[in-house]
Amino acid sequence: MENKKEINAGIIIIGNEILSGRTQDTNTATLSVWLNSLGIKVQEVRVVPDIEKTIVDTVNELRSRFKYVFTTGGIGPTHDDITASSISKAFNLNYGPHKEAMSILEKYYKPGEFNEGRQKMAWMPTTANLILNPTSGAPGFNVENVFCLPGVPSILKSMLGGITNKLIGGDPILSQTINLRTVESEIAKSLSKVQDENNDVDIGSYPFFRAGKLGVAIVLRCSDQNKIDKCNSEIIKFVKDKNIEIVENI
Repeated sequence: MENKKEINAGIIIIGNEILSGRTQDTNTATLSVWLNSLGIKVQEVRVVPDIEKTIVDTVNELRSRFKYVFTTGGIGPTHDDITASSISKAFNLNYGPHKEAMSILEKYYKPGEFNEGRQKMAWMPTTANLILNPTSGAPGFNVENVFCLPGVPSILKSMLGGITNKLIGGDPILSQTINLRTVESEIAKSLSKVQDENNDVDIGSYPFFRAGKLGVAIVLRCSDQNKIDKCNSEIIKFVKDKNIEIVENI
């Protein structure tokens, strides 16, 4: 029986505009938070250009390593939107007009508006399963364990609800934060000891600067609240031993 706690995912952000810095990626955070709530841990994120071979190779690598793979970007109407054709090639599937997608878009647009560019958004692996788009009509799609979504953040968010029932999740990833008025060098050794003794809990240390003062946020992440509580107790103990201030409100 599959261990739910080991369910993982990879994300592929596709687009020259991301790599050039022209567009800032926010989809990684959106997908990661959503997947965490389903008990699916994102273990790798790649940002790749609009180059077919790179997309194909990256998709094939990640789909063989992770339970699920999510791509964003490259399924629009322009010449550089090549994700759908690349996915077809990665799976060795026929690329062409998807009957159901064509029907959806024909109904979405007014007569005479469903031009060649918009028809391109219905071109994908012809046997793909559709991911409905309640915002702008043009669907995403999935093939096996790969889910292809648009790059526009608001549209991507609106489509996630249609995928949830297609995923087998695990235990939700829980988190707890301890904010300290200190610097990382003061707690590094003690925090490493706690991490070494609690391998099932991800312990992150994140410096911050607020109200003119330095601090460190320690974030504990695990699917088991009891293990988080144990780590929390061990951290609080060494924090008190070192007379470090715990900041309740940040």
